[in-house]
Amino acid sequence: MRRIEVREAVRGVVSGYSKDDFTAPVEDYDFSKVEDIRSLIDQMSRAGGFTATKLAHARDMLSEAIEKSAEESVLNWLSFPACLCATGTRGFFLEALKRRSFNVVITTCGTLDHDIARTYQDYFHGDFELDDIALGEEGLNRLGNVIVPNECYGDIIERVMLPWLEEIESERSAAQPENPWLGFGSVELCWAIGDRIEDEGSLLHWAAKHRIPIVIPGLSDGAIGSQLFMHRQKSPSFMIDFLADEQVLSDLTWTAEESHALMVGGGISKHHVIWWNQYRGGLDSAVAITTAPEYDGSLSGARLREAVSWGKVRPDAPQVVVEGDASLLLPILGADLFRD
Repeated sequence: MRRIEVREAVRGVVSGYSKDDFTAPVEDYDFSKVEDIRSLIDQMSRAGGFTATKLAHARDMLSEAIEKSAEESVLNWLSFPACLCATGTRGFFLEALKRRSFNVVITTCGTLDHDIARTYQDYFHGDFELDDIALGEEGLNRLGNVIVPNECYGDIIERVMLPWLEEIESERSAAQPENPWLGFGSVELCWAIGDRIEDEGSLLHWAAKHRIPIVIPGLSDGAIGSQLFMHRQKSPSFMIDFLADEQVLSDLTWTAEESHALMVGGGISKHHVIWWNQYRGGLDSAVAITTAPEYDGSLSGARLREAVSWGKVRPDAPQVVVEGDASLLLPILGADLFRD
C-alpha cells in the first residue's frame, strides 16, 4: 500500500506542469558576440546544453555571494580537496583569498603540503599513462598527470617545517607559558606558517595576511601531519588543539546572518561545511562542483538536495551541482568572478 501511495504522489507532481510554465527558449551560441568570459557564460545561460546552464547559474550565485563578502554578518565558505593545489588551479583559491571573496576555508592536509612545497620547488607535467613502477624507482611521484619528485615534496617540507615548528613552539611558550597549546588548532597553525611565507604565490601567505581561517579537520593525514608528529618526538608536550578549530567555526556559524558556500569535490571538507551550517538551519545558497556519481552513496556524489533532508541546506536556498572537472570549471568561473 505504501508503494502505491508514493507512486501516486510522484505522479501527481509530474503531472502538475503546463506548457505555460516553460517560457525561456533555447538559443544558439553567437560567437561573434562573445567578447570575454562573462559574455560567454551569459550565452551559456541561454543556450542550455545541460551542464552549461548549471555553470551559468553557479556563476550568478557566486557573484551575488562575493558581493556581500565584506559584510561581517555574511559567511562565504570555500571547501576543496588538496589535489587541485598540485595543479595551477591553486591560483583560483589564491585569488579568492587575496581578494577576500571567501572568509572561511575548509580543506585537507595536502593543501598545506602542496602550497609549501610549491613555494620552494616546482611540480612538473606528466601523463596519466606513465609507468608507475618506473617512476617510483626514480623517486618520482605521480599525482594524476602531475609529477612530484621526492625532493620537491617530502624533502623540502621537512627541511622548512621542522625549524618553523621550533620557532612556533618558542613563541607559544613565551606567550602562554602555562598552556602553550590551548587554542592552537589548524587555524592558528596555518596562520603561523603563512606568516613565515613571504611569497605572494602562496595561498597560506594570503590567508595569514588577511587572517582568514583555514580549518583542516584531517590535519594528521598528510606530510604536514607527519612533521607535527616528528616534532612531538623531540617535544612531547607539543599538542594540536583540534577542538579550537570547532570553536572558531561555532562562533562564525552562530553569529552569521547569511551563509553561502562553494564546495569543490566532497569528503571531509564538504561535510564540515554542511555539518556546521545545520546549526543555523542550513546554508542560504550552495554551489557544488563534482565528478562523483550519486549512486554509490558517497558524500562527494551526494547532491545538495540530499543535504536539505538533514537541515544542512535550507529548503528554499538556491543550489546547483555542476558536474565536471574542477580544474576546467574553476578557471572559467574565476576569469569572470575575479576580473577587475
